[in-house]
This record gives sequence, C-alpha cells and structure tokens, in this order.
Amino acid sequence: MTKVHIWLRAETKPLEERIALTPSVAEQLLQAGFKITVEESALSAIPAQAYKEIGCDIMPAHSWQSAPSDTIILGLKELSEASWPLTHRHIHFAHVYKEQQGWQDVLRRFKSGDGTLYDLEYLVDDKQRRVAAFGYWAGFAGAAVALKAFGRRQQVDGPVLPKLTSMPSKQALVDDVTNAISQLPQAPKVLVIGAKGRSGRGAVEMAKCVGANVTEWDIAETQIGGPFEDILDFDLLVNCVFVQQALPPFITLPMLTTNDIHGRRLAIICDVSCDPYGTYNPLPIYSSCTTFDEPCLRIVDGENPVDLIAIDHLPSLLPVESSEDFCQQLLPHLLQLDDLTLGVWQRANNIFIDKLGQV
Repeated sequence: MTKVHIWLRAETKPLEERIALTPSVAEQLLQAGFKITVEESALSAIPAQAYKEIGCDIMPAHSWQSAPSDTIILGLKELSEASWPLTHRHIHFAHVYKEQQGWQDVLRRFKSGDGTLYDLEYLVDDKQRRVAAFGYWAGFAGAAVALKAFGRRQQVDGPVLPKLTSMPSKQALVDDVTNAISQLPQAPKVLVIGAKGRSGRGAVEMAKCVGANVTEWDIAETQIGGPFEDILDFDLLVNCVFVQQALPPFITLPMLTTNDIHGRRLAIICDVSCDPYGTYNPLPIYSSCTTFDEPCLRIVDGENPVDLIAIDHLPSLLPVESSEDFCQQLLPHLLQLDDLTLGVWQRANNIFIDKLGQV
C-alpha cells in the first residue's frame, strides 16, 4: 500500500539549480513505499531522467497545481508570486515567518485555500535545532564569492564581479578562488561573524583553503552589541549570523561613508544570512538582495568604494553537493511523512498555525 505521494516541483527562482530531493534519497523513499512524482526542470542540476530510471513518475514543470489534494508538494525556494489559494501541503523555504516583505499575502493564500506550510527553516528537533540546513554550503560559497570579488577589484577595471555560474565541485570552486586572489600582494584579511555556526564554519574553511587571514567572531565577540568599528579594519566581512530576534546593527552606512578614505580598509561585504526585508537584519545597509546575474551592489562610491554581496541562494553555486548533503540530513524526517503528528512536522505545523493567526 502506498504511504504518501510526494511531488517534487520544479523551482522558479532564476538560476536555482539545487533540488529538494536527490535521486539517492528518492530511491530510499520509494523502497519505503512512498510514491514520488518529479517535475521536469530546465534549471535543476539533476535531470528528470535520473529519477525516471529509479521508478519515479515524471510530469511537466509547474503541473503540481493539478495534483490530488492530499499530495505533499516538496520544493526548496518560495513559490512564485500569485494570489490564487494554496490547497496542498507544502514543504519549502517560504521566508515569511520573520515578517519579510509580502509575508501576509503568502500566508493568506494558505488560509484561503486551507493549505498547510511546513517551512524547511523551522523543522527543528526538541531542542530547537534545525534538522537540515544548507548553512555550511552557504557560508563556503559566500566566502568564495567575496574573495573572488576582492581579488578582481584589485586587478580589473569594470564590474566588480561578472555573472556567476555554478561549479561542478567544491575543489573546482577552491581552485577558482585561489586563482582569483593569486596576484594579490598579501593575503586578504577576512572577518567571519557567526563563525561557530554551520554557515560560519563553511566560510572559515573556504577562507583558510585559499590562504586568507581569517578572524572568527561569534557570540562572545558580539554579545555587547554593535556597531563595531573594528570591522572596518578588515578587507572582507562575511556575515553568517542566524538571526531570530532584532539585534543592534553590526555596521551602518554612516560608519562606512564617514571613514571612506583614511579610516576604512573594508571593501567587500558578503551577507550570507541575507534577510534585508525583515526587521531582524544586523546589516541595515541595503534593501534588496543581489543575484547570480548581478552579484555585487555598490553601497559606497568614491575613491574607496564598498561592494555588497547578498545572494539568498548561495549554495546553488555548488548545486549537486549541497543538495545531496541537505537531502541526506532531511531523509529520516521525510520517512515520517506518513504521520505528520510526529516530531519536526508537528512542531512546524504549530508554528504555521500560530503565524496564520496573525493575518
């Protein structure tokens, strides 16, 4: 008897090559009795044929809307903007629980359609620790992009960083960054804030892999509250703090502009945490994310400019490795989808109900 029907939808976010269910994990779910439908996707780093070969049903992209009402719709990034009601049970990163821009509109769609959201960011164990995350890969890729931008800015006129494309492997990315900074007169000074978390560990590892001079800050260094003038003494800032409440800002725009020429070394900022639309952002120096097509935003002009990277799907730089890691973390909980009153699913549902009551 089939347990649960999981429908893996195609992503709509531009250049999002990651996938919420890899073939190796899908195969284990099939063996456990789940039915799996996979949408064809021109974006995904893993072709639909790989799923067909293990016994998944294949459907056209974005056909999940006509799936049976008891189907669980699985994805990674938020749904495309629309207004029609959501009737299914959805699993994805929705980016609505911190009152981000448009959050009420998204939740109203679930409310009007009697659908349910199980937000991947809020799948937590009984100690409130996330059970699956891309954090390590976000930090690793974020530090890589920041270092590439810094190296290029020291050597090339024109755009700080051209369009980014995904890399075939972690080692290929390390080699690419190493080449980008190989001509610098000295190793870049990198500050990683949130260095003990998943994202921070990834950022620190990347910086060390390419020989950068890394300083690690975590709670002990930031608990007194910002702003922190010391940040200006580094070439690069990589912010990896997982924020769940409002914090005093780490830096401000007046800090960057007042110290424009003589008192500031800081040139590149990468906000791996990347949440400019909510009220919890500890880097209130920008109002919209950057993209793989246009990775850098110049937030301070002049003789000593500052460029910002704020891409909210950095692990897509390494789509296959990051997807496989994430899905393996998620697998034990996917195997419990036949009883959504258990563990992480029940806790995620409780949060959803609470947030739904606020719209």
